[in-house]
Amino acid sequence: MLPNAQVPAFHAARLGPERWALRHEEDGVSWGELDRRSTRRAWALKAAGVVKDDLVTLSLPNGAAFYEFTFALWKLGATPHVVSWRLAPVELNAILDLARPRLAAVSDPPLRTAIGALPPEFGALGGCEDALPEVVSSYWKAMSSGGSTGRPKIIIDHAPALTDPDQPSALGIPSDSVILNPGPLYHNAPFLFTHNALFRGSSVVGMAKFDAEEALKLIDEYKVAWVNMVPTMMSRIWRLPNEVRNSHDLSSLRELWHMAAPMPPWLKEEWIRWLGPERIWELYGGTERQGMTVISGTEWLEHRGSVGRAVGCRIKVLNDAGQDAAVGEVGEIFLMPPGGPGSTYHYLGAEAHKDNEGWETIGDFGWLDADDYLYIADRRTDMILTGGTNIYPAEIEGALMEHPLVEAAVVIGLPHADLGAAVHAIVKPSSGAFGQLTEQELQEFLRERLDRHKIPRSFEFTTDILRDDAGKVRRSSLRDERIASMSREPM
Repeated sequence: MLPNAQVPAFHAARLGPERWALRHEEDGVSWGELDRRSTRRAWALKAAGVVKDDLVTLSLPNGAAFYEFTFALWKLGATPHVVSWRLAPVELNAILDLARPRLAAVSDPPLRTAIGALPPEFGALGGCEDALPEVVSSYWKAMSSGGSTGRPKIIIDHAPALTDPDQPSALGIPSDSVILNPGPLYHNAPFLFTHNALFRGSSVVGMAKFDAEEALKLIDEYKVAWVNMVPTMMSRIWRLPNEVRNSHDLSSLRELWHMAAPMPPWLKEEWIRWLGPERIWELYGGTERQGMTVISGTEWLEHRGSVGRAVGCRIKVLNDAGQDAAVGEVGEIFLMPPGGPGSTYHYLGAEAHKDNEGWETIGDFGWLDADDYLYIADRRTDMILTGGTNIYPAEIEGALMEHPLVEAAVVIGLPHADLGAAVHAIVKPSSGAFGQLTEQELQEFLRERLDRHKIPRSFEFTTDILRDDAGKVRRSSLRDERIASMSREPM
């Protein structure tokens, strides 16, 4: 096993120090530069008091500095604690109160000043480049999550900062190749996959912000072999004009993975037709690593809508009575890692949701078919109970997104005197289509795709961004804002 800290030097020696490792727009960093820069930063962090197993908070946008800090921290045996660089001060302070980090590096100048954090360029220029004593972080990463409730928690990964560069990736991440990262590094999947690509000697092309046509251009230009996207990104690419979408050569792309949000079946079918089922893969799982499922596009065509079968874990679905659900019966999904309960992570600021045997749930509902393929209904906190019937927003959102003039949609439940909750759809029309879409048009569109009781009772059109580049949405915030607005309306 190779310590994560030694990865840049290892590949600089193996591939050549001038071989590029990172590229963000015009900024390219070679393996040799990544090793030197991370070493200089490590000595500076050491002088600032960082020691083994300290948490150090990184609030940085996508870019070379992010990776220089992560490798620098592993050189000291410390743990990168990652948060969004877009957080409001109140949110960041709440997370810092939980983490109690030794230091923080923050890109936003006013916020950096307010909390006394380090600048992104800390330790990058000048300083010592001598090798540091070998030490391995007990926990290789710590990711932050606001969750659907908005209450912060930190997920400490129990894997040490060690890697095997020669071990094949279960997710097809290539060695000595190129991958594209279109997502924000403060989310788990982009952090996990980009670093695992670097561990294997592959170079990473990163995007500061996702742009559909630019992503295709980068795949073509750098002959990208592997990419992870979320359905929002795939939808934006699919809505490009045909002549734009087909003007880029994607023949180098061996695998495209998607995860992190529900995939509308119609959209997946389009991508399978475009690129071929053997190149489209899906993963379902949480940052906590209790378990995951994987499915290829070929399998998906035989199990439409599934997120796959268990890989390296056990899965069960429990009904409302706490018993094993029947085949096809919706219930809460529980996972068990091979190492047993609590073997993969621990929380700061939250408690795991377990059954009496230690199986854990991340709050998702779904069902298993006769072949043990898993299907996701929705999250427990997102489910809408209306008139005694469970409504799963993801299904309605997927149907809305099929409309050619809908760029994004989020479905929530609002209080209703008779039904308990009423289904409400927040819709962002495509560029140039605002004012063209009507509630009546969408209702008629949905009647052809959904049971009548699932059709929203009310619609709202907005120009606001509903999902971030990682496909995440704060439903609870959207719901609370609308309930507050309802309470202010005159009687």
